[in-house]
Amino acid sequence: MDESFANLPTSHLLGSVPAVIGDDKQTTALRQGPDANMQIFPPNNGSNARGYQTLETPTEGFEQQPANNWNGVFSVSSYVQYFNVDTDVVLNRLMSSFYPTSGDFFSKIDANPDLYGLVWISTTLVFVLASLGNCATYLMNKRTDSTVPWTFDVNYVNLAASSIYGYVIIVPLAFYFALHYMGSKSDLLRFWCLWGYSLFIFIPTSFPLLIPVEFLRWVITLLAGSASSCFVSLNLRSYLEGNDLTVVMAAAFALQMAISIFIKVWFFP
Repeated sequence: MDESFANLPTSHLLGSVPAVIGDDKQTTALRQGPDANMQIFPPNNGSNARGYQTLETPTEGFEQQPANNWNGVFSVSSYVQYFNVDTDVVLNRLMSSFYPTSGDFFSKIDANPDLYGLVWISTTLVFVLASLGNCATYLMNKRTDSTVPWTFDVNYVNLAASSIYGYVIIVPLAFYFALHYMGSKSDLLRFWCLWGYSLFIFIPTSFPLLIPVEFLRWVITLLAGSASSCFVSLNLRSYLEGNDLTVVMAAAFALQMAISIFIKVWFFP
């Protein structure tokens, strides 16, 4: 009985699979068919989507690319990355402007330079100069001849805005191109950050300039200008270490003193 069952043809049994015996070419064709292409999950539905992908050598296109946050000149979201600072960081940088001899401002902002000073400190200084300048003329008018009517001079706003914004934007830009021309390293964003914070000292020192004593006004102006000038020039020296750029430091010092004297002459005469 066992031998009779063993001799039955298996090709007629239900569920049986007949053996396929072919030559080497057929075996090779079965193993390496034209449609045999190993794929991985999930499917790829687009050029930028992940999906069925052929197992091949990875290309640079699948590597993680750095995020590009620039969405255009007129998009507010493009400038968010330049204001990524909290209150403690801003206060620390503001206090650094009162210690001009330290010369470590660039080391503090190296990882995250910001445009807070360029925008908000400059804007605050514009309104402070416009308002206090009119107050100074009012007090001077009451002291000399109170019978003459006093009027608010709106041109102080235009003068303060054009002078302060122009100075804090154009001067760092000029130093940036000059240093590039001289073959020295420079970074425009860091220069804007430095000059922006250098103007902070003029905000609190503008209030004592209301005192109608000319000698005291000049003393306050020269002290504030000297502190701000030293802050800019000494930090430039530490940033451009190893280069003989004495002329650059002298120019930065002179321009900072010039804006200080300009504030005194035009807004607190």
